Amino acid sequence: MNTAALREQIKRAQEHEAATGQLLRQLELQLPHLHPAIHLPEVDPRGVLTRFVTAYIDQVPDLLDAAHQVAQEAGIVEQIKPVLKIAEHFFTAPPAILDGHEGLDSLLDEAYLAHRLVEEVNDLYIMHFGQPLIPANTTVASVIAHQLIGEAFANQLDEAVHHAVDELLNEDSFSLEAVEAYRERLSSPDTEAAWKRWPSLSRELGVGLEIERTPE
Repeated sequence: MNTAALREQIKRAQEHEAATGQLLRQLELQLPHLHPAIHLPEVDPRGVLTRFVTAYIDQVPDLLDAAHQVAQEAGIVEQIKPVLKIAEHFFTAPPAILDGHEGLDSLLDEAYLAHRLVEEVNDLYIMHFGQPLIPANTTVASVIAHQLIGEAFANQLDEAVHHAVDELLNEDSFSLEAVEAYRERLSSPDTEAAWKRWPSLSRELGVGLEIERTPE
């Protein structure tokens, strides 16, 4: 994993944002049009949303590093490594659909691709093994990111993810001979404990969806 290169890329994008304010202006325009299900604190909603986007991007190299470490501890490197490499590839060699995007705006798209890839692979693992491969709790964060990116373009990014998953995994990836071994490793107490350091990103930052709220 070359997450050092990803971190350097993120640093350059942050410097670009500091110089241009491009993403901040974009978020200011979107604030009045956010879906009513997305709730923000009344104090400094623009700042909260900016911090959310920054953290959503920053989390990708952290997630990849943690996933690689957990995979080594759990003995499932062979299963996780291809997923991590594609997620990394979304940053280092983004698909043509992202041509012309730059700065944090571009990295939001690339982070969305990486997080959605993990979610789609997790869904397949849950279907076959009853356990996610990388149990990071980013689903709500990605729903919010989808809204910030814009419905039409985010849907195109989703298609790119589906294409990547189709190339990465097929029914042979879940051959019966390996099912029990995978299930035991994925559900082991050590693996579960290693992932408990990944709380809900959106909840941590004060951004969420109405469907998450507990009825009074």
